[in-house]
Amino acid sequence: MKNFLVKTIANAGALAVGVWLLDKITLTGDSTGKKVWTLILVALVFGLVNWLVKPVVKLLTFPLFILTLGLFTLIVNALMLLLTSWLADKLDLSFHVEGFWTAVLGGLIISIVSWALHVVLPDED
Repeated sequence: MKNFLVKTIANAGALAVGVWLLDKITLTGDSTGKKVWTLILVALVFGLVNWLVKPVVKLLTFPLFILTLGLFTLIVNALMLLLTSWLADKLDLSFHVEGFWTAVLGGLIISIVSWALHVVLPDED
């Protein structure tokens, strides 16, 4: 359970950095508390998307991973971020990613920050 909490907090932090750095990734809310709560919920959705959908997409596009020497990962991460944005809209969460190239850059930023946070934060159950 602790591992799940740490990963969710790391994802929320990475999403917050993406929102902070990119103007076309938006998070709106009346107060800071509401924004934090929305970020945590979006991090849960993002984690769920990465857990359920990403392995299937990676399996189906495996030849492209080989052909591009792994650079296709950027496209898959962007698609997962766009799917998270779409699901957040359906769940009435105030998180939106505007455009594919914003999602590519956002996916790259979120991946780097998430990796750095996972290195720093404890990873035990």
